[in-house]
Amino acid sequence: MLAVAVGMAVTTWAGATGSNAMVATLTHAPKLRQGEAVVGPLSATQPLHIEVALKLRNQAQLQSFLAAARSPSMLIAQRTMSPQQFAADHAPTAAQAEAVAKYLRDAGFTNVQVAPNHLLVSADGTADVASAAFGTEFAQVRDQHGRAAFMNTTDAHMPAALADSVLSIIGLQNVHRPHTFVQYRQSGLTTQSVAGHNPVDFSAIYGGTGVQNAAGVNVGIITQGAISQTITDLNTFTSRNGLPTVTTQTINTNGTSSDTSGLGEWNLDSQDIVGAAGGQVGKITFYNIPTLSNANLTADINRIVSDNQAKIINVSLGECETYTQQDGSAAADDQAFQQATAQGQTFSVSSGDSGADECGDGGITPSYPASSPYVVAVGGTTLNTSGTSWTGETVWNGTGGSPSTFEAKPSWQGTVVSGTKRGVPDIAFDADPNSGALVIVNGGTQQIGGTSLAAPIFSGIWARMLAAKGTSLGFAAPLIYQLPSTAFHDVTSGSNGGESATAGWDYTTGFGSMIINNVLSSLGGGGGGGGGGSSQLLGNTGFETGSAAPWSASSGVIDNSSSEPAHTGSWKAWLDGYGSSHTDTLSQQVSIPSGKTSATLQYYLHIDTAETTTSTAYDKLYVRVYNTSGTLLGTLATFSNLNKVSGYAVHTANMSSYIGQTVVLKFTGTEDSSLQTSFVLDDVTLTVQ
Repeated sequence: MLAVAVGMAVTTWAGATGSNAMVATLTHAPKLRQGEAVVGPLSATQPLHIEVALKLRNQAQLQSFLAAARSPSMLIAQRTMSPQQFAADHAPTAAQAEAVAKYLRDAGFTNVQVAPNHLLVSADGTADVASAAFGTEFAQVRDQHGRAAFMNTTDAHMPAALADSVLSIIGLQNVHRPHTFVQYRQSGLTTQSVAGHNPVDFSAIYGGTGVQNAAGVNVGIITQGAISQTITDLNTFTSRNGLPTVTTQTINTNGTSSDTSGLGEWNLDSQDIVGAAGGQVGKITFYNIPTLSNANLTADINRIVSDNQAKIINVSLGECETYTQQDGSAAADDQAFQQATAQGQTFSVSSGDSGADECGDGGITPSYPASSPYVVAVGGTTLNTSGTSWTGETVWNGTGGSPSTFEAKPSWQGTVVSGTKRGVPDIAFDADPNSGALVIVNGGTQQIGGTSLAAPIFSGIWARMLAAKGTSLGFAAPLIYQLPSTAFHDVTSGSNGGESATAGWDYTTGFGSMIINNVLSSLGGGGGGGGGGSSQLLGNTGFETGSAAPWSASSGVIDNSSSEPAHTGSWKAWLDGYGSSHTDTLSQQVSIPSGKTSATLQYYLHIDTAETTTSTAYDKLYVRVYNTSGTLLGTLATFSNLNKVSGYAVHTANMSSYIGQTVVLKFTGTEDSSLQTSFVLDDVTLTVQ
């Protein structure tokens, strides 16, 4: 069949000599699957949009950094690399990118553009221009759904002079392309414990009660087509549930379109992110492409990475990984994902809805980009609940999950995953359409599932981790593999048609579903603060986990009673207030990285007292710094019953003298034999620059 296609090509590349000789196969001709067929020659004037991917530099050094950044001993503030550092050390040079751009312009391509990170050079052309430029040939194809498509019938090449710079050429075929993983509930009987869920319920179901929401965190979503109705339905969703209106932004990559076929998918993503995030995010950025093609998806991923604005990005898309290996898009995407992990960005990717056989050829092959070792792959379960209480999960039989056929196992999967190839998925959440989400679509309600539901649940949850720990927390996958078993609901029953659930990690649901409050408390202290070199170092700053860790606290200090309201959220630290001789303490060890110019402690403190004196300090709160051996290094502040205040007052203290040291920050409240004084703390942060 390919021989026939070659005969019907629009043109035949005659070859070149010298430095322009074509060398190195950069993109393979795709292999057609059952139900797909070449139907005739491709018009010479067929428009093509291509993305030429350039190779990263100093790959060994980059991999060493990524491996070090995954170490549990590394300070969170040091886990990420700035885009400027990445560009200087690892991105292709401007000269390399311009050489590729010049070649494309000289070959007859138009609208030639170099991406800000130099990883891609995009261009528009026609089939005859591409055929001559890359030494390949084209044919028209009808895919298994009857859609007209095209493909290169021979491998694509570039001149020898560019071989050291160019990785792959994406856009020479569109017969194989990504698709959404959305499944609509069909009518039929379900058990009483398997039912649809309002997206806001996923927080409580997965253990998020009391955990701070994702306010202030920008979440990205890869979308396609017209999404104005998605934003309208999102506003309806928040209004009906009494939630704040979500700030949204739409960034278009490679143009726009009026296609609304993905409305249910994008509504599912956005509404469930907000629900799992505890009802609030800082912003949702829709990174939007006009069509679902590998070229557009590669460009969109690279745009997100170049922007470096969203630290958690949802991707409810994928396709047979074999096809992405053939057309070079997986190689290009993996490079962008490497930059993302270096910058502390996490892509949450659906594992697919075709069971273990995403390719549909009777084998066991996962979906890409879920199989990339630089993303978090999210599988699917059937969720059982009683109200908003989790009662059990089993494998949803449609969930994708299997070993990759070509992606190497990342170091963070270690001995957890057998063999040498990347294991998919890492975790899993609700995906069965029978237990799916009740999503507002065009103002009405539809029950939707698929691993397109599971991924946004994780995206919303991870946004909450970023809110609590700081946006330099780092790439999520290695952190997930360091969590204790108590952070997960282990799913041990069910199969996806090629793999079966077992105790512990498996190829159907990974570690299982997350228990939000346990995950937060197990992540430990330290968090990044965002841009400009600013980092927030303390963990559990608002005590919204409902437990102390990584703080150490006296019994009863971490409290959510209504008699002393929190500054934000539901939880706070309440020291003393007994009206008898008593001492309470609250402390956390923190490492303040060297090289910083400032370190500022900030906390909100409410003091109420039954003491009536205006001159004697009977009950006191000390804010002190100790070394790890318990030696007092300094007192930052002292408060007493004389400092009573009706609400919360914000206080700051300069801790710059402790830069480069590991110290213990400690609050100590002492109360005498009568008349209570309560010292109530909330939202304690330590920010360095």
